[in-house]
Amino acid sequence: MTTEQFSEIVPPEHSGQRMDQILAAIFPDFSRSRIQRWIKDGQVSVNGSVQTKSRVKLVGGEKLTLNAQMEAEGEWKPEPIELAIVYEDEDLLVINKPVGLVVHPAAGNPDGTLLNGLLYHHPKLIEIPRAGIVHRLDKGTSGLMVVAKTLKAQTSLVEQLQERTVKREYEAVVMGVLTGGGSIEEPIGRHPVDRKRMAVVRNGSDSGKHAVTHYRVIHRYRSYTHIRVRLETGRTHQIRVHMAHLRHPLIGDAVYGGRLQLPKGASEEFKEQLRSYRHQALHAIQLGLVHPVTGEDMLWQSELPEDMQQLLAALAQDARQN
Repeated sequence: MTTEQFSEIVPPEHSGQRMDQILAAIFPDFSRSRIQRWIKDGQVSVNGSVQTKSRVKLVGGEKLTLNAQMEAEGEWKPEPIELAIVYEDEDLLVINKPVGLVVHPAAGNPDGTLLNGLLYHHPKLIEIPRAGIVHRLDKGTSGLMVVAKTLKAQTSLVEQLQERTVKREYEAVVMGVLTGGGSIEEPIGRHPVDRKRMAVVRNGSDSGKHAVTHYRVIHRYRSYTHIRVRLETGRTHQIRVHMAHLRHPLIGDAVYGGRLQLPKGASEEFKEQLRSYRHQALHAIQLGLVHPVTGEDMLWQSELPEDMQQLLAALAQDARQN
């Protein structure tokens, strides 16, 4: 555990506010709950005197000193997992996640995750909430992810995600032929029956959260469509749920895809290629954001994974032969 000391004078506009509220405003890199814990532990002083009550109100002009104890956020263990690093500096890490790699440890995947690999690559991430992970990709989805290496970077990235200014674009292959692009604005929440799944949920106590997905056609095949997708919001399984709602689920999606549609007259080799594609055909191909420290506009792109390129080649060959 390391400790960093910060000191600030309470601005007059915060006169009459609670100390924990003022600290959260002055030091936005730290969460309110973390600040309250530090206050309780005696890590905050007002004009040199330790103050352990979060609710005490200040008048303005006091000198606040915070001893920020950067303790481990979890009991996760570092593991030497190979990371495809696209970009790295003192504040950010951008990786190209492969299919099959789980992002965060959970009951079914306690180790062997991206988080474990990040801790091995940069051990100080143990002091950052969720090891700096600010957004996720499903196990069966590949592509670009950004990780914050500092609290300041994490705070900025979370704000950008909440304000919907992070540019996230994907490429996907869906079943059926789409006539054109469009937008899907349907709320997403837990499936009313199968709680492990998400669904478009409009009514009831379990009504979903606002979700917007934009898509355009890249290429049409005989019974499938290659699309580019832009996320305006970031709900769990958003693209998979929204495209299934349109009755154009992703190829390979075992959860939302339903029965695989095999086109008439297709060769046995082509049918076997479709059957053997075991994960959703979805790749996070572009990521854009404002650098949390320099303010520079940053943009990264990645190539489609080899198996998705092979899938598109098989679709093209089928179209030529029929």
